[in-house]
Order: sequence, then C-alpha cells, then structure tokens
Amino acid sequence: MNLKTSYLGMELKNPLVVSANPLSESIDNIKQMEDAGAAAVVLYSLFEEQLTLEQKSMYYHTTHGTESFAEALSYFPEPEEYKLGPDEYLNHIKKAKDVVDIPIIASLNASSPGSWAEYSKQMEDAGADALELNIYNVPTEFGLEAADVENSYLDILKSVKSHVSIPVALKLSPYYSNMANAAKKFDDAGADALVLFNRFYQPDINLDELEIEPNIVLSDSSEIRLALRWIAILKYRLKADFAATGGVHTAEDVLKLMMAGANVTMMSSAIFKYGIGHLTTVLNDIQTWMSVKEYESIVQMQGSMSKEKAKDATKFERAQYMKALTNYNVAL
Repeated sequence: MNLKTSYLGMELKNPLVVSANPLSESIDNIKQMEDAGAAAVVLYSLFEEQLTLEQKSMYYHTTHGTESFAEALSYFPEPEEYKLGPDEYLNHIKKAKDVVDIPIIASLNASSPGSWAEYSKQMEDAGADALELNIYNVPTEFGLEAADVENSYLDILKSVKSHVSIPVALKLSPYYSNMANAAKKFDDAGADALVLFNRFYQPDINLDELEIEPNIVLSDSSEIRLALRWIAILKYRLKADFAATGGVHTAEDVLKLMMAGANVTMMSSAIFKYGIGHLTTVLNDIQTWMSVKEYESIVQMQGSMSKEKAKDATKFERAQYMKALTNYNVAL
C-alpha cells in the first residue's frame, strides 16, 4: 500500500503526524514516535509569554544602572544568566534533527502581534522543517468586532511569514462567525496549511477550594466531525493544505478525514491513552482496510468525499442538520 501524502511541501511516508504535546519534550520519545511510524512530529509549543518574558529580562539586565554609571555597559551579564526556555527550545530542535529523519515542525503559541515573532527565524535556523503557528485567544472585550479579531490573527501570520522561508501552518479555532470567509483570508495571507481545529480547554470550578482551575479532558473519536465537515467544505477551494486534529484515535478516523480532504491527521490524546506504539496499530489497520476495499494509495481516496466531489453537497450544510433531527428516535 502506498501511504504517502504531501504536507507543507514535504512528502511524508504516511498521514500520521504527532501533534504538539508534552511527550515531545523527550528526544527518546520523538525517536520512538518515528520508529512507531509517525511521519512527522510537531514539537511541544513555545508560548508568546515565554518570549516576552525573555525580552523583558534581557532589557532589564542590559539597562539597569546604566543611567548612573556609563562604565556599567561593559558589565552585561553572560547570556546563560538570563537564559530561559526559548534557548532550550532551539537546542531541542537541533537535537531532534540529529536523531530522527522525519520532519520536525516547531510550534509557536501566540495570542497577539509582537516582536516575539522574530524568534520564528531562529527556529528555522535551528533546523525546523516547518512552523505551526497556534493562535489561542479568547476575546472578551465588548467593543472588539469579529473583523478586529481576524485582522489581529492576520497580523500575527504575516509577521511570522515575513521572518521565515520555511512553510507556516496556521492552527485555528472553530469560533468564527463565518469560518469559510476567515479561512479564505488566512489562505490569501499566505498560510501554507490550516490545522483544524484547536481544542480550547474550558475552565472548571473547584468546589472545595473555591477556585477556578484548568480541566484537561482527552479527546475521543466523535470530535473529528467538526474538522471533517470544514475540511470537506474547503477542500479544492483554497491553496492551503489541511491537517485534521482533535479526536483522531483510530484507522477509521484517519480514513474518514482523508476522504474529506485532509493532507494529514494529527494525533495526541490517543497516544496518551494507548502509548506511542498505538501509531503502529493505526497504520496496520489502515493498510488492512485499504487492502479489503482495494485502495492502492492514500492519494486515491483524498478528497473523494469532499463537498466538491459529493453527489449531494447539501449534506455538509443545513439539510443534513434537519435530516438528523427529524430521523432521530429516542427509545423511551
């Protein structure tokens, strides 16, 4: 079976990519992912806040006291004295590239435009094959229009693109008043791929401590339907590639998303649940299904069930919603 696919201008051996998660903090884990069959790995995210903190720290150390003693300019601290996570991240990229042959995709998690975007060039110089830009922002201002939010995202994308020559994938949330319009804007602005969709973790209330606390719930296969719908709707209408993330657990999930039009599928929660070796299980199951159904390649099925190729395109829109509700019977 030919499982090859293309993503961000790279030929991948199969459509299974490990999405950004803490497991990639270990070089040994990244090597195990490659051995288990991962076609590429997105490294854990580096946050805008970390880069901003480093810039503030550097500014303090290089200016503190200089207004009083000019000679203090010759006593700057050594770089290791204000060395934080960002420098370690660059070293991690280099180490990963030395150990594995599969593409390593760096991840930047941001919420607002800023000078931190310059760091993307350092990621490229460290050896990253591509960059995933994860824009995670929850707008709460009453006076902030939807167009303002989208323009902010466009500014972030354009800033990062101006600093690098490697491909940039944009990881999006589904919370847009018109997802198709927003996707077209990001495509026109130069996003090489759209990653659909970011999972916005919702807060919880601890009734014992009376505090707001984070609550991470791992995904399940039912969650692929959101990405499936929008990839199917957007396929062939944009230049960008598509990565599906959120709920990818089984071979069936991967196959459905390939037929919708995804270039790759990204897995994280399933690896936490079943271990890194689960990648091998999924790949074997994909090949078994393809053999039974007489598919020769992944490319053969990609986009075959998209809106453009579907016999009834309305099944991705309101008509399917109405049909689902009217045909659902509740057993009492």
